[in-house]
Amino acid sequence: MDQVLPVRLLVRRPPPGVQLRVQRGRAELVAPSATSVDTVTFDLQIRVVLDGSAPPRLRGAELQGPPAGRFVYVNSGTRAGQPDSPWDRRAKVSLAGLTSALLMEAVATPGAVLIAEIEGTSRDGGPSCATVPLLGGGWRVLEPDP
Repeated sequence: MDQVLPVRLLVRRPPPGVQLRVQRGRAELVAPSATSVDTVTFDLQIRVVLDGSAPPRLRGAELQGPPAGRFVYVNSGTRAGQPDSPWDRRAKVSLAGLTSALLMEAVATPGAVLIAEIEGTSRDGGPSCATVPLLGGGWRVLEPDP
């Protein structure tokens, strides 16, 4: 079974004045769907292939890496198309926590969104980079408001 699922990535406490974009493919950049002082939000879609005999396969324009190790890049500064920025970084957000059980829960819940949060600022005060931990216990299913 193939299913398209919405995914929301929240970048909490981003550094002020630094542009963030999700990387699509090798060079295309995806702008945030919402931005506030405290949070930058990216709304994406993934295609999930669930066939019962294998781990779920994840596909999508913004997904990077091999099938067994998918992730999303959140680019910042010059990598995000901000030429005057002193920053040239990207954060790697792992999709490893999207287990079969979590994906099945999302598929079974009409209007559900898979959601994860990362810290936007690293210890040096610049944008987060390298592989970043997920906040709040990792990936979860956000059910629609009744």
